[in-house]
Amino acid sequence: MVAAKAMEVKKQLERLVKAIVDEDDYRVETADEAIRALSSLKGLKLKKSLSFKIDGHGNLLDVPEDFRCPISGELMKDPVVLATGQTYDRPFIQRWLNEGNRTCPQTKQVLSHTVLTPNHLVQEMISQWCREHGMELPKPVQDIDEEVVTNADRGYLNSLLQKMSSSISDQKEAAKELRLLTKRSSPFRALFGESIETIPQLLSPLSPGQADADPDLQEDLITTLLNLSIHDNNKRLVAEHPLVIPLLIESLISGTIQTKSNAAATFFTLAAIDSNKIIIGTSGALNPLIDLLDEGHPLAMKDVASAIFSLCSVLENKGRAINAGAVRVILQKIMDRVLVAELLAILAMLSSHQKAVQEMCELGTVSCLFGIIRESDCEHNKENCIAILYTICFADRTKLKEIKEEEMANGTVSRLARTGTSRAKRKASGILERLNKTGSITHTA
Repeated sequence: MVAAKAMEVKKQLERLVKAIVDEDDYRVETADEAIRALSSLKGLKLKKSLSFKIDGHGNLLDVPEDFRCPISGELMKDPVVLATGQTYDRPFIQRWLNEGNRTCPQTKQVLSHTVLTPNHLVQEMISQWCREHGMELPKPVQDIDEEVVTNADRGYLNSLLQKMSSSISDQKEAAKELRLLTKRSSPFRALFGESIETIPQLLSPLSPGQADADPDLQEDLITTLLNLSIHDNNKRLVAEHPLVIPLLIESLISGTIQTKSNAAATFFTLAAIDSNKIIIGTSGALNPLIDLLDEGHPLAMKDVASAIFSLCSVLENKGRAINAGAVRVILQKIMDRVLVAELLAILAMLSSHQKAVQEMCELGTVSCLFGIIRESDCEHNKENCIAILYTICFADRTKLKEIKEEEMANGTVSRLARTGTSRAKRKASGILERLNKTGSITHTA
């Protein structure tokens, strides 16, 4: 292909040079065309030289054309697909777009958007070809320019949002595309912050009380909210819109398990801002989150636990979580050895609340925590256990006997006082001092 193109350019150049040499008064445009032809020939020569690589044995290899970037002619390091379906190496097509071009270099089509989608298939084929020929795998270029938001992107977003007030098939098609675009492209996530109308347009198909009328559509739109909430500048925009949190709560209750999980994950990402934690807490979101934790579906558990942990970092939400039954649910999961590390962290956080400690004492927490300390290899889990036990030790004297019996039988607290993390050592030593002061134990460690 390169050779044929070069021959064509040579013939054109030959014609132009002949015209310049033969004519006494040749046109300036003819000279310009000849210069362009020479430049094109030079580019083709460079492209041809770049189409060869040296294999692991020093042999010259012809790089397959499908593995070469149409712009640079080089073996692609980070192949991406443009809106037209053509594949390019990311640094070169990104430079093309950053220069203001809004057409496909190959097809000359105007781009509907400028999102670049990784071409994993071509990437894997290139990697396989390199391995077969003993070549080092190409490493993606890291210092390319950031993607830029363009008017074409804005137009494409608006066209997708307009479909949300169209037929159900249009809504589902647009929702799926928005889910993908907001997952892959930071500029598309940022675009939603340019207008207060984007969120209501996006969510218009989800009627309050009937959000799960079409489960697939609900899942795509809730997942799009999750993707949007990742962008720091969108966190307030999303959380403060009156439609969002009620729909997320409804999705926690009535969505598919994937929708429930993504709704919980959205609460977690939104809760990165303290003001959002208050908004979410006062909305009643902790109740369905704890119910979903109690339900115990493996797909949703981590997202739910992360959301509860983040929300409970403010005092007001600790009380709400405790009133919603968090202590009982969390303790039961820990006893079942489900998501122990994450749930211990929440329990340790809640233990600063008197009501939570009271419930822990009633639910057999002491023996459970000592069991985890004895069996666990995780220092962080041991630290959280002893921190909770420390609080219980000072809040409820009736538990000192149980703690004393554990210490006399297994030396669990003394061992942590010697070998635990710095925080675990402090808490364990505090428990031992408490036991000594009350005459419950003579510490000889």
